[in-house]
Amino acid sequence: MSDKPAILGGTPLFSERLPIVQPTLPDYETIAPQVREILATGMLTKGRYLRQFEERLADYLGVKHAVCVSSCTLGLALTYQGLGLKGQVIVPSFTFMATVHPLLWVGAEPVFVDIDSGTWNIDPARVEAAITKSTIAIVAVHNFGNPAAVAELEAIARRYGLRLIFDAAHGFGSLYRGRPVGGSGDAEVFSLSPTKLLVAGEGGVVATNRDDLASHVRVGREYGNPGDYGSDFPGLNARMPEFNAILGLKSLEMLEENARRRNRVADAFRKQLGRLPGLAFQSIHPEDRCSYKDFSLLVDERGFGLTRDELALALQAENVDIRKYHDPPVHAHGAYRHLYPHYSDALPVTDEVARRSLSLPVWSHMDQAIVEGICHAVERIHDHAEDVRRAVAECSPAGSGPQRS
Repeated sequence: MSDKPAILGGTPLFSERLPIVQPTLPDYETIAPQVREILATGMLTKGRYLRQFEERLADYLGVKHAVCVSSCTLGLALTYQGLGLKGQVIVPSFTFMATVHPLLWVGAEPVFVDIDSGTWNIDPARVEAAITKSTIAIVAVHNFGNPAAVAELEAIARRYGLRLIFDAAHGFGSLYRGRPVGGSGDAEVFSLSPTKLLVAGEGGVVATNRDDLASHVRVGREYGNPGDYGSDFPGLNARMPEFNAILGLKSLEMLEENARRRNRVADAFRKQLGRLPGLAFQSIHPEDRCSYKDFSLLVDERGFGLTRDELALALQAENVDIRKYHDPPVHAHGAYRHLYPHYSDALPVTDEVARRSLSLPVWSHMDQAIVEGICHAVERIHDHAEDVRRAVAECSPAGSGPQRS
């Protein structure tokens, strides 16, 4: 059989579309009794499974409070609101838009700073350089599940008296210095959507050791209603249904094994793709563990022979789904561009990583044959780089819109 890439007329390495992610879910039989119970009782929300899930999450994360909400985005919004973020908030632009949107909702002013070129997380030195008398908080992200520089950021926050929040959307399965991320700063906010290692269908978790913030989020997820049908502040409907809590409880039982399996998959990718020139990977601190919510690499055109976009088109022809996280970075979005024209050249690392970053399919139960197939696809595209480039030039660009990261 010809080993020509599919974009050059060869047979695609995958006969059907290989998705970017497949959530590792429990068998229905393991949750059927609980599901039958909530259907029989009609207790579809605010029941015992939600309370149980929050208790087990708090124990796993080592925090006083784990408050479940309907999404990470609303968890961030209620956290920002509860912390009174009304001034300037330092935040990375190399992140999903939902990190930043809620800052505008609560009346804060996002101040974008650059990321570290190795970890792709917010750079503590640039954070400190950006602090002014108007700065009230720092928002950091565990990007792709790679723990941020927690100790350095906490030291800066203490030194300047700032709030510190971590967008831990990718964080379940990540370890910072051997412990699960979740107990740092004023709060860490997680996602439980199907692209994550801990899956509840949809949902989020606000983890905090602050009693006042936990109380605010609990009341805020009920429209701001403290229980008397009044409202102490303008809240939201951000409740997590019982079914999601049931699914989350079972997923939590599977989390450690899934994180280890995901790391074995990532190690196999790194080993095989690391042999090719022009490909680089995210730097993970040796004492940390990345969740690898995404497996992402940087494509250097000079070394690899193709741009990131050319490789992406060629992989799509092989039936391999890909994502270009986080391109464009948030400061270049239409919602922010007119507000921040001065960022056009101010975030060179962010712009470079966004332009070159490519996320490959990854999931916890991915078998070795799929890993090898994806790596083979990348290898044969590289081996035919000159011809691939000519073929791509004849194709129409096929972009993929932003997905929840």
